[in-house]
Amino acid sequence: MGKFSSMRMAALVAAMMTGGCTTQGVDKTATTSIAPVTADISQADLTAGKAQFREANYGLAEDHFRKAVELRADNSEAWMGLAASYDQLGRFDFADRAYDQLLKVAGRRPEIVNNMGYSQLLRGNKKKARQLLNEARNGMADPAVVDANLALLNKG
Repeated sequence: MGKFSSMRMAALVAAMMTGGCTTQGVDKTATTSIAPVTADISQADLTAGKAQFREANYGLAEDHFRKAVELRADNSEAWMGLAASYDQLGRFDFADRAYDQLLKVAGRRPEIVNNMGYSQLLRGNKKKARQLLNEARNGMADPAVVDANLALLNKG
């Protein structure tokens, strides 16, 4: 067996086997677990998306809102921003998907229905836009935004 004799090898193996079984020197101090991170990791992208949307940088806004919903799929505010960004980019097929997901996450709220009506207005679907905007108006405490959208609809 080369440099080691069989006796030395047996002693080494025995020491290794019994060394793992002993409880001497084990720290039995109670430990506390590290609390999970509770911060919303999608918040930075949501904030950046809103800022880009306000500046009419709809492509950049879409990118940030998309990242926000990828990080947190139940973020209704990010879904709303994503759908509105797609509307402004003329990507109505993607806007419809985002609105569908938003309805699943947040329910059929008047603010959402208003945006869906505005989306139809942008597409030139006046009848559908009017139907959605009237539905939104009936559910809102302050229908000023819906009234402005209805005025746009009546203008065109």
